[in-house]
Amino acid sequence: MAEDTYRTVKGLSEGYYTEKRSRFLSFAMPVRTPEDVKKHVLEYRKKYDDARHVCWAYVLGAGRETFRAVDDGEPSSTAGKPILGQINRRELTDVLVIVVRYFGGIELGTGGLAAAYRAAAAQAVEAAETEERTVDEDLTAVFEYPHLNSIMRIVKEEQPEIVSQKFEMTCEMTLRIRKSRAANLRARILKVETARIEESL
Repeated sequence: MAEDTYRTVKGLSEGYYTEKRSRFLSFAMPVRTPEDVKKHVLEYRKKYDDARHVCWAYVLGAGRETFRAVDDGEPSSTAGKPILGQINRRELTDVLVIVVRYFGGIELGTGGLAAAYRAAAAQAVEAAETEERTVDEDLTAVFEYPHLNSIMRIVKEEQPEIVSQKFEMTCEMTLRIRKSRAANLRARILKVETARIEESL
């Protein structure tokens, strides 16, 4: 996978696993922020409020740098970690996987539990439709109106997405382009007389 791409899930997918009468319902879904995660977890806790455990893990960010795994009362590392492992195995990001457990009356032991959560999470993750997205960068070109044609020629050739544009005596265009192509776009714009780049935060 290129350095400026990442893989995520398109929508909700589900899985189901049983072990010694314990039932495991699993769900994989796209998320963008920890707030999204919190909202979904609360929603599933409410929906399955008769379940013994609602365990989950997520990974966020194009570099997969933000992640968390939660056991929700299960023995340490027997639930959240195996769930997280399945997300990592597929190299996914911006994804939350929730596994709801209904206890069947028979203890599974820590090894059995970890295996069951792993299998349940794998079901949801494997069922997910995934897509590759690019890591994009925004930059704002500021230039004088007489040089509009030169800028538009570059835009036509480099094909960035035009996020916003303002045409007055001093014009502004905010452009979004794949990270690996941003330096080239920036260099070409800066060669146009009067043009400067304002980095978008």
